[in-house]
Amino acid sequence: MTHFFPRSAPPTLLLSLSRHEDYTPLTSEEVSRAVAYSSNTSTPGPDHILYSVWKPLHYLKSSFLPSLLDPLQAYGCHPPSLKIALGVILNKPGKPSYDSPSSFWVIVLLRTLSKILERVVSSRPSAQDLTCSLMHPLQCGSLPGRSTSNAALVLQDHVESFHHLRNKVSTLVLDMKGGFDNVEAATLLSLLRRKGVSPYLVQWISSFLWNCTCCLIFQGSPLTFAPISGGVPQGSPISPLLFVIYVASLNSDIPRILSISYVDDFAITITCPSYRTNIRLLQMALSRLMRKVSWFIITFSIPKTELIHWRTLRGNEAPCHLPGTPR
Repeated sequence: MTHFFPRSAPPTLLLSLSRHEDYTPLTSEEVSRAVAYSSNTSTPGPDHILYSVWKPLHYLKSSFLPSLLDPLQAYGCHPPSLKIALGVILNKPGKPSYDSPSSFWVIVLLRTLSKILERVVSSRPSAQDLTCSLMHPLQCGSLPGRSTSNAALVLQDHVESFHHLRNKVSTLVLDMKGGFDNVEAATLLSLLRRKGVSPYLVQWISSFLWNCTCCLIFQGSPLTFAPISGGVPQGSPISPLLFVIYVASLNSDIPRILSISYVDDFAITITCPSYRTNIRLLQMALSRLMRKVSWFIITFSIPKTELIHWRTLRGNEAPCHLPGTPR
């Protein structure tokens, strides 16, 4: 539990005894879209209720789910009964040894009713406007219409443009290590409040991240639920949105450096007359980025780090074998 869910200070739970005036009531159309997007083959959480139960129920009585979920949003409350999860432990393939927790990963299974509400919240205009205003323009994940294709096209255009200027182009690809698990809820909520996010949404997120419990499932494990006091659940539809808001400041707005990210994957691209200069500047950019992530208690996975030197198909220069070592 300590490895997969690092301990951190729990968020301060914000309580309200009245409906928020800035809240827009939930509609059956919003719930219909969330239910339609859910897969019947998804593994359910500890209640074992499949989406195939909620879909015909919503079809027969379209007002039932909205009447059940609307008060939770209006009062900014996510009840503890919806925050009980199962953590299925799976082996990472190809590991030389399985004596360490780092050789495994965890898949968090949440209650399907909770995920329907989370999907509704993440698709509401208030959440989309929030994410657009807080995310870096070149964050290419967790929003409709943004994908890996967008990131690839931006990078391709940048590389080709500078190749026309006879410059050398290099990219450093980074992968965050345990990003979702290391989100500090108190820091995230403070950021949302400073940015003027709707009080009902801040309160609901506070409730969503507070007092969560999980039971790890693996061979020989006891069926014991334990509290989780940090991070955002990886299986939640709204967690990617919260995470990209949390790390938005890591994207660099530095001249001659293109910083693209896709949720927890970062790519830093730089162009100069020589590969050696590119490497030196990338090392400096990486050092600045490492200092930033230290404030977020986040690290990058060194084995997954890649350095790419881009060459043209007609280029006659010799391949670059210069090492790129973080300083």
